[in-house]
Amino acid sequence: MTNEELLEIIEQAVRDKVTTLDLSHKDLKKLPEEIGKLTNLEILDLRYNQLSSLPEEIGKLTNLETLYLRNNQLSSLPPEIVQLSNLQSLYLSTNQLSSLPPEIVQLSNLQNLYLHNNQLSSLPPEIGQLTNLQTIDLYNNQLSSLPPEIGQLTNLQTLDLSDNQLSSLPPEIVQLSNLQSLNLDRNQLSSLPLKIVQLSNLQSLYLSTNQLSSLPPEIVQLSNLQSLNLYSNQLSSLPREIRQLSKLKKLDLRRNPVSIPPEILGTKAYYEDPGDVNEILDFYFRVQDPTETEPFYEAKFLIVGEGGAGKTSLAKKIADETYQLQPKEKSTEGIEVIRWDFTQPNGKDFRVNIWDFGGQEIYHQTHQFFLSKRSLYVLVADTRKENTDFYWWLKVVELLSDKSPVIIIKNEKQDRQCEIDGGQLRGEFENLKEILATNLADNRGLAEIKKAIQLYISNLDHVGTPLPKLWVRVRVALENDSRNYISFEEYCNLCRVNNLTDRKDMLRLSSYLHDLGVCLHFQDDSTLKHYVILKPEWGTTAVYKVLDSQTVKQKLGCFTKENLKDIWKSGEDADMQDELLQLMMRFKLCYEIRDRRDNYIAPQLLSIEKPDYTWSDRNNLILRYTYTFMPKGILTRFIVETHPWIEEQKLVWKNGVVLNKDQTRAEVIENYNQREIKIRVAGNRKKELMAVITHELEKIHNSYERLQYQTLVPCNCEKCEGSQTLYSYPLNELHEFLDDGAYLIQCRKSRQMVNVRRLIDDVMFQSDRPDKEVNPQVAQLQNELERKRDESLTHRLRDSNQEEKPIMNSQSPIEFEKEIFISYAWGGESEQFVNQLDETLQAKGIKIIRDKRDLGYKGLIKAFMERIGRGKCAIAVISDKYLKSPNCMFELVQIAKNGEFYNRIFPIVLADAQIYKAVARLKYIKHWEEEIKELDEGMREVGAASEG
Repeated sequence: MTNEELLEIIEQAVRDKVTTLDLSHKDLKKLPEEIGKLTNLEILDLRYNQLSSLPEEIGKLTNLETLYLRNNQLSSLPPEIVQLSNLQSLYLSTNQLSSLPPEIVQLSNLQNLYLHNNQLSSLPPEIGQLTNLQTIDLYNNQLSSLPPEIGQLTNLQTLDLSDNQLSSLPPEIVQLSNLQSLNLDRNQLSSLPLKIVQLSNLQSLYLSTNQLSSLPPEIVQLSNLQSLNLYSNQLSSLPREIRQLSKLKKLDLRRNPVSIPPEILGTKAYYEDPGDVNEILDFYFRVQDPTETEPFYEAKFLIVGEGGAGKTSLAKKIADETYQLQPKEKSTEGIEVIRWDFTQPNGKDFRVNIWDFGGQEIYHQTHQFFLSKRSLYVLVADTRKENTDFYWWLKVVELLSDKSPVIIIKNEKQDRQCEIDGGQLRGEFENLKEILATNLADNRGLAEIKKAIQLYISNLDHVGTPLPKLWVRVRVALENDSRNYISFEEYCNLCRVNNLTDRKDMLRLSSYLHDLGVCLHFQDDSTLKHYVILKPEWGTTAVYKVLDSQTVKQKLGCFTKENLKDIWKSGEDADMQDELLQLMMRFKLCYEIRDRRDNYIAPQLLSIEKPDYTWSDRNNLILRYTYTFMPKGILTRFIVETHPWIEEQKLVWKNGVVLNKDQTRAEVIENYNQREIKIRVAGNRKKELMAVITHELEKIHNSYERLQYQTLVPCNCEKCEGSQTLYSYPLNELHEFLDDGAYLIQCRKSRQMVNVRRLIDDVMFQSDRPDKEVNPQVAQLQNELERKRDESLTHRLRDSNQEEKPIMNSQSPIEFEKEIFISYAWGGESEQFVNQLDETLQAKGIKIIRDKRDLGYKGLIKAFMERIGRGKCAIAVISDKYLKSPNCMFELVQIAKNGEFYNRIFPIVLADAQIYKAVARLKYIKHWEEEIKELDEGMREVGAASEG
């Protein structure tokens, strides 16, 4: 913006006596002295400019209450700023401030001071005079200490000191009696400052990524603490007093050497919530008695690489050095699991489960179900062929294994050597530990390889962790069972025989063993959850028999149930055909063709040739995904997920699919070599269908660790529209612009300024609702796809009486009728009651469905509430909050809409729900009358605005 344009804006604002002026994102390098004329201003926004200083006239804005100066180049503030006597909020984040002027303390009405992302090495002692301060944000500065005067800020409620260099806190911090949130993440604290425990009103304490090795028993004094974040410290023990923090709702102990399995601590992603605090503490204190625990020395060792590289030979040589190589070693079909035992230097026996993966490309896309954390990886390279794509394999392991350690083994057949640029690979993959060579024919290098494997596998995080002896006893019992699979009830009985009676513990243990590769138990699959597969290689080998079948290959991935009878005709394969088919579907390897019962397609075997069809380029919505690294199988998984809408069930090929729904078509094509997926949508419901497509792709993306990709939105300027080479914007960048109040962005092709919100709105629905509920039209469409997909997953399994019974996917309409739901208002006494009820019923083997647990990834809130309405019965926990909640009322309407209301609803009335006296009930009637009145007024205002 030119100076003339700026002056014109200021003069107009003076004439209009404006109270708010937005000058953000204007590329301003200097403010004119005329800025002082804006004496009516209450809010001035100068974010995202290039201001290196402020004029002294800024002090004339004496009515200013909020001043935004974020993302500029300010290295100092003018003394005149102290004249802003009415200033309440000052935003100075992301500048170049190395100090604060002592005069700032004269801003006596200041309540919020934001200083993150600067270069502050100290705070002036005078800061203690800002006694009205409620929030100070000092994130990401260079503070190594705090002045004692900070204790004078007795009205302070939020103090963010994360990403600094603090190794201690001043004793005066105890004077912050109103402090509710204290953030000390990523500092240099080696112990919890005892003075903190006297902050009796503290509700949230963040201490992640420090160097804490213990917590003091005095932590019990934080009686109002609700959230305690200790992520990534050195804690190996907890004080017993921590159990007395009765209000504690969130405890993050992930990435600490504490003896609690990750299944209980919670998902490894730091940005997701940790596990249940009660379960964490219950487990920890249960295993403190050494007579009740036993160290666990077992791990999973995975061997990957191209077909014919020598993976099977290496696996067998590691387990038995005397094994004689076969001239034509049979290639592994799917996965083979080999047991290897060795003794550690501490004298403890160690068991290793070696997973030898088939190297053929047809197996690659199912690696995601078996490559796991708590594992060591070996990538085998055949030095004769020199066909190993090291980057691809290392990237796959990185994406799917939480950066587990990797060793590269050069299999130097006939002593042919090859050079690998280890320095470059280590520079990109920090989990690459060593590159070793061997000639398996004469065992050259084998001893060194085994020694390295023993070292790295013995140092995996979970190794040696004390587990309840009952867990270890059950694990041994499972090992002694010679069957390939058992029913879940048989598994539970086996647990009870070994004195493991808690059902939650049974599920935790099966999840733990699933992760270690000891067995497979897919707890969230409505069919497979009924079985525990004791020999994972049996199930996977059976699945791969289908993909390797010449009949199936010749039919380009098409097969029938009759074909499966021939493929799975022996032994337990024949007895478990329905479950094995469900396993294939669980792995997204096939789907049932719509309207052709018992006919299936494995999309990775489809023709690579694109079928003939017509497509109009007019009025298309276009979206692209580009990937830094693209794992195999994204599109084939997408095809399986969206198969009910494949046009005529014919327009599908290995690299693409055309969907057709409600006179709307979508073309989704993968170009693997360019690491890209391109989407085009045309028709009546373009945005809705695009929203469903992106939802399905995002689900797939989120199944990978740290998958790096961009969503690209096409430009809609005049030059780009209709062009084959239009410019595209990263969607995350567009959202950042909107978040920062910038509504225009430049097209790099036409140089025109383009409306950011319109770019986003052109291709997808946006939600301005605080709960981010999906647009109802999208929810309806998504729900319909899920229903159709679930119907296709219906199979008939035989029960013990050899009678056929339907087993449905957990969200199918038939299964809804068997579900018991709880309808309640989140938070407070209601939620505490529901948690207790949930636990009690689960202990009795009764599962209830509740939104917070069963809504799922990006779950559709409205669709879930409609699902409650179709359920067999619902328990309604009625509280005062419940009777005032639109969502709860919607759920009751859904139940009533589906008939037999009084027979399907079981009310539990809490004390605060005033429904027994007529006078008390009137207040709820009045509440809803006022809600309706407010809605009517809002609708009238919208109507008047549109007419104007």
